[in-house]
Amino acid sequence: MNAFQENLEKLAELAVRVGLNLEKGQEVIATAPIEAVDFVRLLAEKAYAQGASLFTVLYGDNVLSRQRLALAPEEGLDRAPAWLYEGMAKAFREGGAARLAVSGNDPKALEGLPPERIGRAQQAQSRAYKPALEAISQFVTNWTIVPFAHPGWARAVFPSLPEGEGIARLWQAIFQATRVDAPDPVAAWEAHNRNLHQKVAYLNERRFQALHFQGPGTDLIVGLAEGHLWQGGATPTQKGRLCNPNLPTEEVFTAPHRERVEGVVRASRPLALGGQLVEGLWARFEGGYAVAVGAEKGEEVLLKVLATDEGARRLGEVALVAADNPIAKTGLVFFDTLFDENAASHIAFGQAYAENLEGRPTGEELRRRGGNESLVHIDWMIGSEAVDVDGLLEDGTRVPLMRRGLWVV
Repeated sequence: MNAFQENLEKLAELAVRVGLNLEKGQEVIATAPIEAVDFVRLLAEKAYAQGASLFTVLYGDNVLSRQRLALAPEEGLDRAPAWLYEGMAKAFREGGAARLAVSGNDPKALEGLPPERIGRAQQAQSRAYKPALEAISQFVTNWTIVPFAHPGWARAVFPSLPEGEGIARLWQAIFQATRVDAPDPVAAWEAHNRNLHQKVAYLNERRFQALHFQGPGTDLIVGLAEGHLWQGGATPTQKGRLCNPNLPTEEVFTAPHRERVEGVVRASRPLALGGQLVEGLWARFEGGYAVAVGAEKGEEVLLKVLATDEGARRLGEVALVAADNPIAKTGLVFFDTLFDENAASHIAFGQAYAENLEGRPTGEELRRRGGNESLVHIDWMIGSEAVDVDGLLEDGTRVPLMRRGLWVV
């Protein structure tokens, strides 16, 4: 077995043992781009070896997506397979199925298509996916996301390299970011989780009322929800089973207060949204609402998605990420949220996670405590080596948390 295949085996093993922490006899529901079929078969092999009872996969296809967005009648863009997502939600809630998402796509797959058609289809998709998303965000079951070096993704990250070389370089970056290149990846993740949990414990103990981000184009105060909880690394499901939702992950995150965000903020990295790139994203918040939003590129798609509902222009997540982590050290812009959000501190438009509030409230109780509700959740990166972060206590005391993107606590 060559070094590449050995690392691929380690990544698949990591996804099943550390990401999902799969339980013997548990069913797995996976989604993946169609190009990842060989990697999915390897994941299934590892899952069955771990005791999975059934491994079901749903494949996505960029070509079919383009065909639909280019050729379907207008009214057809308002449809999405709600029956499918309702079935997935039932499998999570009643059947205890684990959720495995294989991430990696062409960030430019839908370039050149009318933004209004893309946005319309995404709104329908968000509405239909809500039952499954709620089950996942509430940690009804164990779930994880694991990356795959999609050829289109490699072209975006390494545009000047031949495709084969670009894919190889992207896999190398994936192995580095997921700690697969460590002598013992499982042990490396155990140590990494301990480090993230120490940060979580510190932040939960201090009970900050708000965070203050300052940097180029950014002067933003993010008030935190009442009874907010910081999370990071391995997270327990409602049944107490630990899983690592993201491979890789470098963040500690919590819930902002939907009405207590003030100031201006500028993205530090591009955002891949709906098969298009959004670059130069900025926003101005008043009373928690983004009263003005713009971008140098991809603005039409962004604004269409933010029109999904009232909560789409409010924040559902704020996350702190050290600028010296393995993803940032690659020096790459990945054009993929799973990676780029874990390379820099970030915020998210849209839905808050119930796990970030004491008691995991939903509905009216979540709203009462400041948690945000929306059909969308869009992470975008605002941290860098030029951004400082302070924690603000209830009495006004300012506590340095990050300087030039690095932890000082």
